[in-house]
Amino acid sequence: MFEQTFKNIDDILRKAGGSQTELDYVEQTSWILFLKYLDDLEKDKAVAAKLRGEEYTPIIAPEYQWSNWAMPLDVNGKLDYNKALTGDDLNEFVNLKLFPYLKNFKTIAQSSDTIEYKIGEIFSELKNKIASGYGLREIIELIGKLRFRTHAEKHEMSHLYEAKIKNMGNAGRNGGEYYTPRPLITTIIKVVDPKIGQTIYDGAVGSAGFLVEAFEYLIKDKELTTTESETLQKHTFYGKEKGSLAYIIAIMNMILHGIEAPNIIHTNTLTENIADIQEKDRYDIVLANPPFGGKERTEVQHNFPIKTGETASLFLQHFIKILKARGKAGIVIKNTFLSNGGAGSADARLRQQLLENNNLHTILDLPAGVFTAGVKTVVLFFTKGEPTQKVWYYQLNLNRNLGKTNPLNEQDLAEFVELQKLALSGVEGAADSDNSWSVDIADIDPNTFDLSVKNPNKKTETTLRDPQDILIEIQSLDSQSQEILQGIKELL
Repeated sequence: MFEQTFKNIDDILRKAGGSQTELDYVEQTSWILFLKYLDDLEKDKAVAAKLRGEEYTPIIAPEYQWSNWAMPLDVNGKLDYNKALTGDDLNEFVNLKLFPYLKNFKTIAQSSDTIEYKIGEIFSELKNKIASGYGLREIIELIGKLRFRTHAEKHEMSHLYEAKIKNMGNAGRNGGEYYTPRPLITTIIKVVDPKIGQTIYDGAVGSAGFLVEAFEYLIKDKELTTTESETLQKHTFYGKEKGSLAYIIAIMNMILHGIEAPNIIHTNTLTENIADIQEKDRYDIVLANPPFGGKERTEVQHNFPIKTGETASLFLQHFIKILKARGKAGIVIKNTFLSNGGAGSADARLRQQLLENNNLHTILDLPAGVFTAGVKTVVLFFTKGEPTQKVWYYQLNLNRNLGKTNPLNEQDLAEFVELQKLALSGVEGAADSDNSWSVDIADIDPNTFDLSVKNPNKKTETTLRDPQDILIEIQSLDSQSQEILQGIKELL
């Protein structure tokens, strides 16, 4: 039901005007979906309060509650078209009353870690782009039929919302800003293996894919205590995001997955001087996919000891600094980082810092098609506070080309996960295979600290063709050429 509803909504948005791209479709679907979800959440809280013998005070005032302005029902439980706004009346209410009311929550909220504050932030950043009030009415009625009351309903909806984010991520050359393939994220989380009680951080949060998947990992097959639930809700997940739309999508994505007041800040992480990071600012785990290929201004570079215009290299410095001692990281980065620059270059010095101050125990080398932009990437897994002695490499070699219609899946990475456990077991050679090998730090160039992926186990077979076969093919091609030329002469 959710999937077909989303398709129908996209069709309406295309016709209604004001929304032109997949990014617009996600943005406009999101705020309506969010208000319906919020209405169901309030109903659940009211029921829970009643069972405790308490009275629940709604977050949203009656005039602005979904069931009053969006889906007023008659005595038979059907939409009351005499009360339901539509056309210009609906757009006027949404633009001039509803959005200003919700935006004001940011001012009146008691603190920034409340759902009221997050509502205010969302509606401070968004605006209704649906030009036709009749189209908006159609969308509201479609979303009004959805239910977010049971765990199964919420689970299905959150995963389909992720699918919409994926489409948004595919909608341009900067798709990675919004979407990192979920099989890759879940694999990184399996390797890092976070525990309840640890803090998890992503300073380039995008649509919050790492944080929502880490949340799913921590609650899977587990009956949470009240203390654990509160820890996950308030004291576990932290993020920062520069882009306005990505920031809003991140907040809504986390709320729709069950984190009611996400600790996500709208800021450019790289404008913070890493020398100012103190122990209280650090995290147990960093999971991130910083932007590829970005270039930063000189004043931004002054916030880092190793100055470079490369965005990802600045983020890596930030992540190393913000990790606690013995903290763990899984970070996606462009594969050129492993070998860019000669002795003394910024990347070489950063590789030196990474190796000398952290245990870079694993490098996962990914094929080009993992990301829609075709960029070759690697994942760096490291623990802070102990120097690297040995790096275990795994090169993901698949017997198919990856793409939008043939994406990466978790099974593709299953061997990596199993061998990586063996690699950390300390048994010499246990994790070696055609796709994996280890390199001692002593064998790495001490001037360039080149970490290039060079698979010593990859067998390359060169088969030379028989000269007679080549001659036969040449004769055949010459004959075909003559026939074509003769046909042209006859036409002339």
